[in-house]
Amino acid sequence: YFYRKGKPPRRYPPKKTSSNQTDPVGVYCRVRPLGAEDEECCIEVISSTTIQMHTPEGFKTNRNGEYKETQYSFKKVFGVSVSQMELFEHVAKPLVDDLIRGKNGLLFTYGVTGSGKTFTMTGSPGQGGLLPRSLDMIFNSIGPYQAKRYVFKNDEKNSIEIQTEVDALLERQRRDNNLSVPKTPSTRLKADPEIADMIKPEEASKSDGVDDDSSYSIFVSYVEIYNNYIYDLLEETQEDAIKPKPPQSKILREDQNHIMYVAGCLEVEVKSAEEAFQVFWRGQKKRKVANTRLNRESSRSHSVFIIKLAQAPLDADGDNVLQDKNQISVSQLCLVDLAGSERTGRTGAEGTRIREAGNINQSLLNLRTCIEILRENQMCGTNKMVPYRDSKITHLFKNYFDGEGKVRMVVCVNPKTDDYEETLLVMRFAEMTQEVEVARPVDRPICGFTPGRRHRNRQHKVCFPLLLPSLPSCELTDPHDDITLPRLIEALKNRQRIKQMLMEEYSKTANMMKPVLQELDTSLISKDNFIQEQNGKLIEKDKIIQGNKAEIERLEKKTKMQEHKIDILQKTTKIFEDDKRSLQHELETREQRLQRELSEKRRMEQRMHGVISDTQFKWEKECERRVNALQLEMQNKLWVKDEKLKQLKAIVTESKTPGRPEPPPRQTQSASPSPVPTTAPVRPRHRRSRSAGGEKWVDHKPSSSMDLGTVLQPVIPNAIQVSAPSEKALSKCDRYVLTHQEVASDGEIQTKLIKGDVIKTRGGGQAVQFTDIETLKQELTTCSVAVAMRAGSNLGPGLEHHAVTKRRKP
Repeated sequence: YFYRKGKPPRRYPPKKTSSNQTDPVGVYCRVRPLGAEDEECCIEVISSTTIQMHTPEGFKTNRNGEYKETQYSFKKVFGVSVSQMELFEHVAKPLVDDLIRGKNGLLFTYGVTGSGKTFTMTGSPGQGGLLPRSLDMIFNSIGPYQAKRYVFKNDEKNSIEIQTEVDALLERQRRDNNLSVPKTPSTRLKADPEIADMIKPEEASKSDGVDDDSSYSIFVSYVEIYNNYIYDLLEETQEDAIKPKPPQSKILREDQNHIMYVAGCLEVEVKSAEEAFQVFWRGQKKRKVANTRLNRESSRSHSVFIIKLAQAPLDADGDNVLQDKNQISVSQLCLVDLAGSERTGRTGAEGTRIREAGNINQSLLNLRTCIEILRENQMCGTNKMVPYRDSKITHLFKNYFDGEGKVRMVVCVNPKTDDYEETLLVMRFAEMTQEVEVARPVDRPICGFTPGRRHRNRQHKVCFPLLLPSLPSCELTDPHDDITLPRLIEALKNRQRIKQMLMEEYSKTANMMKPVLQELDTSLISKDNFIQEQNGKLIEKDKIIQGNKAEIERLEKKTKMQEHKIDILQKTTKIFEDDKRSLQHELETREQRLQRELSEKRRMEQRMHGVISDTQFKWEKECERRVNALQLEMQNKLWVKDEKLKQLKAIVTESKTPGRPEPPPRQTQSASPSPVPTTAPVRPRHRRSRSAGGEKWVDHKPSSSMDLGTVLQPVIPNAIQVSAPSEKALSKCDRYVLTHQEVASDGEIQTKLIKGDVIKTRGGGQAVQFTDIETLKQELTTCSVAVAMRAGSNLGPGLEHHAVTKRRKP
């Protein structure tokens, strides 16, 4: 070989990379098998990249067509018969290759509760999931190149330091002495029966991108995000049966490279896949799970398993790790098992389960919001702030969406019809996530040492001793032994001579090879110049291609936006047409109602005209009758006055007849009439009511009426005398009269008869409708005159009956 110890390493220029290139988020879909064969299925796998969702029978379809049959496309679709190995080959294996090459990766499972996310991530004995297969592939690839334990040492600020072999040995001894029970290889490799034989030997994978001139070390950590708090599942707490100590939540911090990490989280250095999976299973037993109606072991938290790979180049001799912290490359792969979204009405959750489900749904909603804003910023050119800090799960992985590594998502779906609505929302979120593009990470620069150092060092250690003769025995049995030392001296001289010959041969060969190497360097430089020239042309072509791709992407985005606008306009047009039809129908209905109201109004007008004419004719008749009655009354009053005048004239004439003494002179001082003599009381003359007939009456006489000794009283035949009418009395009669006595304005006593008809009501009772008021009144005469009758009897002061005033009401 042509490598010389002590010569400075040859420096190679770093790889030319471009950080402005982007990759879309890779979204895969996995369909879980149905629980029963006769169960209705709502998801159909059409091709290796497309599925179709069918609306279940009896499911309501809204007017926007939201629940019609729809198709969704993914990077790849895995049907019910896909194996865990095939899923790993397409999804997780490229991320493990990138991890070994120094790039970060994020893989998370998403879906409704009970859709198979935990099985996809963890698996079962004989069917290992993505996580155990990733660990197995990592250690199969870097196994021979791992550094000894504690050579790489992690600090508490998310960075890795390098220790020398001596410091690492002391660290191992100190930690072994601190252990109360030393671990033996048998106990260390004893696997849990629940996780034994996760991966079959024939399914083992290995990466081809391992640098054999570097040294590697693996650190793992396991945390969960429960109720938006971060807990370390690997943290060892003292078990206290009386008063157990609750776990302490961790906080997120940002390191010097602006990378988010969980502060105070325990990172365990592991040296084999079995040991790493044992650490994972120890934390898995502490994870929050609960039994719900939909899942026997439902995850109540988001679990994050972080695999951190530390890589550093060997020194120029190829023996030890280069003691330069700047040459350390740290990459990590995050495997996230998200808790499933759920509806409390379906899971039957109560109390704590409801609060857990609310926090799970809220964190998933924050993840969806961040993806939506990222997509809007990239497609529409906006610069909205992405709310990573609203949730711990998005805040922890914000660096990945900002370009720190590849992002992959496995959407797990359950094809049963009960999950149709929630699965529809998951599909829309997954389809939207595919449109988000993440910046491609920059490749790490090469350290610059000559490649093949480890291999040449091993050959030197193995081959060089074989060229020299072996040394004789150096044991001295006698102080006077003169044979052993001379023999040893001779052997050493011989080895020195052979070594000198080898060095001369090596120098001669090196001198011969120098012009050859110079010629090769010259040809290499010319070829490099030619390659650079071709690379320049290729870069120009790449720029043209990138410009065409950018133009195509811009046109595709514009086409999508136009299609989206067309869909919105079509939906809006349909809504407007429906509203127009409904408004036209309502307008026609109101026009018909208006026509009916107009016709009803005309009929009412005609009816009212008839009523008015009838009322007018009735009142004309009534007025004519009242005028005739007033004329008759006035004629009666004139007749009474004429009779009085005739009587007075006759009295005056008789008083002046000869032979009769003249009456005494009248006293003019008193204008009041002579009082009525009390010795001869006049009996009241009763008058029969003119309205009395053969009907049955109720005569209602209130107890507050005046004394009726000298007042005209109506006589109503067939009348029931009551002080207050009752329902029984009203049911027996057809007519009603209320007798009321009061003092009139002229000081005379009058009796009012308020009459009405008793009618039956619709509810079975009786009601009174008043139709007439009759007033009875009597007055004393203003003068008393002694009139001598022909029979020779004297007539005292009398009572004069005036006409009865009668008022009728309609």
